[in-house]
Amino acid sequence: MTILITGTTGTVSTEVLRELAGKQPVRALVRDISRAPDLDGVDYVVGDLDLPSTLAPAFDGVTTLWLLTPMGPLAPSQSMNAVWAARQAGVRHIVRLSAIGAAHDAPTRNGRLHALSDAELQHSGIAWTILRPSHFMQNLLGTLAGEHLYGVLGEARAGVIDVRDIAAMGAEILANPTRHEGKIYTPTGPESVSLYEVAEEFSRALGRPVSYVPQSPDQTLAGLLEAGLDRWTAEVLTEYRVAYGSGWGDFTNDDVASVIGRSPRSVAEFIRDHREQLANA
Repeated sequence: MTILITGTTGTVSTEVLRELAGKQPVRALVRDISRAPDLDGVDYVVGDLDLPSTLAPAFDGVTTLWLLTPMGPLAPSQSMNAVWAARQAGVRHIVRLSAIGAAHDAPTRNGRLHALSDAELQHSGIAWTILRPSHFMQNLLGTLAGEHLYGVLGEARAGVIDVRDIAAMGAEILANPTRHEGKIYTPTGPESVSLYEVAEEFSRALGRPVSYVPQSPDQTLAGLLEAGLDRWTAEVLTEYRVAYGSGWGDFTNDDVASVIGRSPRSVAEFIRDHREQLANA
């Protein structure tokens, strides 16, 4: 049994590799080997989801696939190329990282694009499991600036989740896929929180005042463009600001615990684990 991981240089897939390395035969698809995470027990193979002709060596002998594509307008094409390569190679199960609320009528372009790829996978003839996680706690690491915290939740709450818990779920499903066949999970954290509450946790952990600065959608878009994001990404993140601000992500469930047998990490635990990094923000 060989597990293939895509999206290797991204936050979630790197954590999936950490979970699997040394425990399962695992292979990682990379476009640039120099950017691959330095992990023992991982077989790195060069290939590009944008170039189907490069994928056969990576998929050869693979039984289970972790399919993650980066957010972008070409994501459905990349997912399609991976599913096609998987069919040609005889892959038996695909675990796909989708997006919260993925649907043909989702309030974000990212959610609508993921719905296309979810549907394609569901009709591929390959056994599948789909994860549609809530907002990542790791996104908080890039939104703290001195005494101010920013974000895309507006005045609302969301069941934010630590990427490490998504990865633990993914690794468990990849190692034991049969009982998860045909299931869609929506991983969340243990509590639905506002960014005001997150700012209070930052203050306690860092020993300095941190306050949340809510922004309108227009302010969010302007700030993201000023930070250097391309317009497509900035506009999609602003769509998330509108959706989350409406209370769209204000829920939790027991999906994580049902798969890995423990509760997901809280925001307070996440902040304590990243205190050193945050202290320099």
